[in-house]
Amino acid sequence: MRTAYSVETVRTAERELMARLPEGALMQRAAAGLAAACADLLGRVYGSRVVLLVGSGDNGGDALYAGARLARRGAGVVAVLLAPERTHEGGLAALRRAGGTVVRDGGAEELVLRADLVVDGIVGIGGKGGLRPEAAALVAVVERSRAVVVAVDLPSGVEADTGEVLGAAVRADLTVTFGTHKPGLLIDPAREYAGSVRLVDIGLELPEEAELEALQDVDVARLLPVPSAESDKYRRGVVGIVAGSARYPGAAVLAVAGALRGGAGAVRYVGPAKDEVLARFPETLVSDGGPRRAGRVQAWVAGPGVGDDADAVAEVLAADVPVLVDADGLRLADRDAVRGRTAPTLMTPHAGEAAALLGVRREEVEAGRFAAVRELAAAYRATVLLKGSTTLVAAGGGSAVRVNATGTPWLATAGSGDVLSGLAGSLLAAGLSGRDAGSVAAYLHGLAGRFAAEGAPTVAHAVADELPAAWRGVFPPAHPTR
Repeated sequence: MRTAYSVETVRTAERELMARLPEGALMQRAAAGLAAACADLLGRVYGSRVVLLVGSGDNGGDALYAGARLARRGAGVVAVLLAPERTHEGGLAALRRAGGTVVRDGGAEELVLRADLVVDGIVGIGGKGGLRPEAAALVAVVERSRAVVVAVDLPSGVEADTGEVLGAAVRADLTVTFGTHKPGLLIDPAREYAGSVRLVDIGLELPEEAELEALQDVDVARLLPVPSAESDKYRRGVVGIVAGSARYPGAAVLAVAGALRGGAGAVRYVGPAKDEVLARFPETLVSDGGPRRAGRVQAWVAGPGVGDDADAVAEVLAADVPVLVDADGLRLADRDAVRGRTAPTLMTPHAGEAAALLGVRREEVEAGRFAAVRELAAAYRATVLLKGSTTLVAAGGGSAVRVNATGTPWLATAGSGDVLSGLAGSLLAAGLSGRDAGSVAAYLHGLAGRFAAEGAPTVAHAVADELPAAWRGVFPPAHPTR
């Protein structure tokens, strides 16, 4: 599992480690990893042109010490000082001893435009509130250059703890981060500024509980429910689907598709689109009597395409089983009814729906996704899956928020969220917690989207069809089905 920690946690761990190490040893570890990453990108270090953009403090020091290492290998290294009076003295001296040169930011433009590699050491993880005008102007020059850009610990201009981007920011090809990932490296919009991320181990001892975590294949494989020899449809989980309407029958079909492909032992459908559902999936169990009379279920999915059927959503929320609320259900669900539930609740809004629930503009949610998902989880006392380019799952109660980035922009297509709802609902019915069901469903859904698209437009039913391939893909080749 990939984990990320807040600036405060990282700073505390750094202080504890520095107290046990010789002075400057921690910075040398970071600089060595940074220089190695730069050398890998350059391929041939000797004769290459490297420009260091150096701000004040330790971030600039890391860049200077790394630049000194590259200069000793024959690179032509120039440091552009944005705060000459507050430049890291030891790093600056090391660069000069190695043959590097120094200029103030006023002479930087031509150097940057001719550089093979630019190292962004302007602002470290403690930077807040966006870049100052002189730094922003320099970033604009970097964007015009053809140089490979390497960010030190975090691209300058992005917020380490939240993933927000407040104005101009460096767009890196590679970010070399030290000790642990920071939330801003994994959450959009900042994530897209980081490029590839290379983690350098500098020996930090961090708490077991992170602020943010991202599942990997091995984690998903461990969580996925796999039937045993004694399993029947009820032991595997029966999920009820309240979805679709005369206007949106396809939402019901797609939600059922996601549920059937998500491992449910059976799917019960309640709603006006039963003919369309049965025509596509004859194994579905349908009911005309509303959720209360549908029969035994271990979880409900309510909302995709239901229009204004508030009564059905209210019936589902009154059930004493896990419930997933999506799409129209988010608009129709009574907040107090959600907050008062004792069984798990998983809400799956996109940014627009989250904004409506929070009473803010959509742009505020998109700019501050980490804060928005945690606020929603606290306000509704529910687990919240906030959909987007990076999907976030927050359960509240102090547990780490989970982030998923397996998807593709081609998943931004009608009905894709309905498939995700059915998939997550089936995992709830199989016994996964809301946090696990949401994060595992997002992971598989993203992989299925990639498989369905293969770099070209796709449609929601094709994503559902690829869910078995995504499921199989997380297991090691030697054990495809466990």
